[in-house]
Amino acid sequence: MTTLPIEPPKKLGLVIDLDICVGCHACAVNCKEWNTGGYGNALSDQDPFGADPAGTWLNRIHSFEAVPFDDAGQPAPQDARIVHFPKSCLHCDDAPCVTVCPTGASYKRSEDGIVLVNEDACIGCGLCAWACAYGAREMDAEAGVMKKCTLCVDRIYNENLPEEDRQPACVRSCPANARHFGDLADPFSDVSKMVALRGGVDLMPEQGNRPVNKYLPPRPKSGTQACGSGQSEHVSLLKMAETPQAEGFVGWLDHALSKLG
Repeated sequence: MTTLPIEPPKKLGLVIDLDICVGCHACAVNCKEWNTGGYGNALSDQDPFGADPAGTWLNRIHSFEAVPFDDAGQPAPQDARIVHFPKSCLHCDDAPCVTVCPTGASYKRSEDGIVLVNEDACIGCGLCAWACAYGAREMDAEAGVMKKCTLCVDRIYNENLPEEDRQPACVRSCPANARHFGDLADPFSDVSKMVALRGGVDLMPEQGNRPVNKYLPPRPKSGTQACGSGQSEHVSLLKMAETPQAEGFVGWLDHALSKLG
């Protein structure tokens, strides 16, 4: 079995803004491209153009229709929204995928907290996948070894790349700037400030895995919302559209809605 390191001095990870993600899958595609030609064995595909395609993806996006509840605890379908939820390895502080590995192939780096797989030592038993509460590990059918997000360790420390490219491929390719990379052990880093400001949350905290990656929850669609200055601002588009002077996008939205009756 593999032991976890003492608290790493750095905790490199991602902060994902669910309010901004548009579900375009650019992060997943660029992740697939980079990791097919980068660290470890290529990410294989089986029957990609056939009736039953399969393959290994380290980053996936799930889309949900989220229906909130009102103050009385009743569903509020009028405020329903689509939430796109990217999911990959969360590089947990208390990673059961590491401690369950019988060969030591799964390990957590002591210098930066990144969880990796030594593919030369992996026997493909799948215990780590069973232990992962987030479904973040995938067996590569061609290589016969377990695959997972590496946080693009071969990019972020690569001095041959321009400095702006030394971040995970998913972060670099996000057109909406919904993904952010940095040191979450540093309270003064940009990612830590985002988590503090927006109330970043752990995925499934009841599991006790203490994931490093954080999610920024979607902002309310309407009503009063806190702004960065600490002031409160009314952000209801519908209220804005009711004003006769509404122009631009709000004016167009008001006009389009009125056509629908």
